Amino acid sequence: MNHATRVPLGDATRALLLQTSTSTIANALLSRHGLRNVFLLGLQPVNKGGERMVGEAYTLRFIPSREDIDTMRNYQRDDNPHRRAIEECPSGAVLVIDAGGNLRASSAGDIMVARLQQRGVRGIVTDGGFRDTPSISRIGLPAFQRENAPPATPIALHPLSLNEPVGCAGVAIYPGDVIVGDDEGVVAIPSHLAEDVAQAAHAQMLYEQFVETQIPRDRPIFGLFPGTEQSQADFERWMAAGRPNDFTL
Repeated sequence: MNHATRVPLGDATRALLLQTSTSTIANALLSRHGLRNVFLLGLQPVNKGGERMVGEAYTLRFIPSREDIDTMRNYQRDDNPHRRAIEECPSGAVLVIDAGGNLRASSAGDIMVARLQQRGVRGIVTDGGFRDTPSISRIGLPAFQRENAPPATPIALHPLSLNEPVGCAGVAIYPGDVIVGDDEGVVAIPSHLAEDVAQAAHAQMLYEQFVETQIPRDRPIFGLFPGTEQSQADFERWMAAGRPNDFTL
């Protein structure tokens, strides 16, 4: 399989990503590594304003269901990959579900989400939808979807494979990719780039905070945003001064 070696997510990298917006992370992936298709467009958090999400991807892939296979009796089996995903997704990971964009049935419901939270999983993502979303919102585990999909899973979805490369919302997701979610949506970082991207995106976030202090002082964006040699020097002075809101050149 031709893809980069998986690199474990370190605590320091996780901490930086928890402080940095998904849009800034996506920009860092573009500017530093030329990666354009990293944002899972069209997904929204079930609980806007909730906890941010960072974790390594553990994947589940669905295909369309078939009536002679996807019965409720088969769904209740302990070897059902959908149910296995809930018990096998590692603590600290994010369960990423490739539902093929199917909204005719749920990718998961509140009981499964509650179990993931109890097991230490950091979030759940689907390019389909969830059922029981009011309850999922109360549970508080970061959960991202296209829109609500209340019908029972076997009506339209057959769970096929676990922890293999998938496509979710048009983005290639490999097991171990670092998945970050906030109120804007979800971005995927190849694991071997996560440390570099986290550091660069966090630095950019700090620079943009500096820019925000300059706009009310009627400083034009020319020579300020994007940064220049002069504005970087001004930024470093601002950092040395303790990042004051009333910073004056």
